Amino acid sequence: MNYTHITQAERYQIYALNKAGISQSRIAGQLNRNPSTISRELRRNKGLKGYRPKQAQIKAATRKAINAHKIADETWQVVRDKLHDEWSPEQIGNHVNISHESIYQWVYRDKSKAGDLWKRLRCQKKNRKRYGKIDRRGNLIDRRSIDDRPEIVTTRQRLGDWEADTIIGKNHKQAIVSLVERKSGFTLIQKVERKTSEAVGRAMMALLRPFKNKVLTITSDNGREFAGHKEVATAVSADFYFAHPYSSWERGTNENTNGLIRQYFPKNRDFTTIENHEIETTMRKLNHRPRKRLGFKTPHEVFYEMKGIALHT
Repeated sequence: MNYTHITQAERYQIYALNKAGISQSRIAGQLNRNPSTISRELRRNKGLKGYRPKQAQIKAATRKAINAHKIADETWQVVRDKLHDEWSPEQIGNHVNISHESIYQWVYRDKSKAGDLWKRLRCQKKNRKRYGKIDRRGNLIDRRSIDDRPEIVTTRQRLGDWEADTIIGKNHKQAIVSLVERKSGFTLIQKVERKTSEAVGRAMMALLRPFKNKVLTITSDNGREFAGHKEVATAVSADFYFAHPYSSWERGTNENTNGLIRQYFPKNRDFTTIENHEIETTMRKLNHRPRKRLGFKTPHEVFYEMKGIALHT
């Protein structure tokens, strides 16, 4: 089997499992990696405060040398076409058998010549920040901490563990409720007119009910929009948990997915202009696009393989 580099999503998993006291050999088994790969990752990419996924990603990317071998013009044309089809450099690199680092370098060389291929890249900022400056979040009644969540959720071994969040539109007008299943990356989204607990709760129940038999847990941040968590949990017979405040890494799947969603609905987009067909199209594209961490299968394929749930998005 050909070696592939550790991905950012895997680094979040390594961090969570390592912090939970899971042995390196078990972490390797969960990620289908060689134990020496995990050992090397933890050794080479740790910082002064230990191993942290975002820092590890930066260190690894900095260390990699760019492959400068010549690539045929025909191959670059395929790269160009796939960028316009909204594939990521990693997905394209797997498709045409060149490194994604080379694709990034090629794109930014094009930018330096006044080209616009860089606009096709999904993530053009290093970090995605939370909005709050101070903790204005109200107390959530009967809040269950992520500390009480079953360990198996962290390992991504089973289908049915979801993460929830909201994405805010321009001038904080309207929002998108996003739900992502941890194992498959299968994504559900719906626009809400206001980011109230009632509106967000209704959206979550509407999105999850068709898949009720595959909803075991839901994990969100501590936003007041999730104050209706008990009603949501009851509606889909699931357990609802809350991450620690300002610990976005505990919901790394959702954070990464929201970055993909922002490709279609950027921060400067007025969400009042979003039509339902845009939401449906975005879900379809996200769920049918290959993911590296899934062995370049799509979330749709992985979700289907788990006992063949009928898919409506």
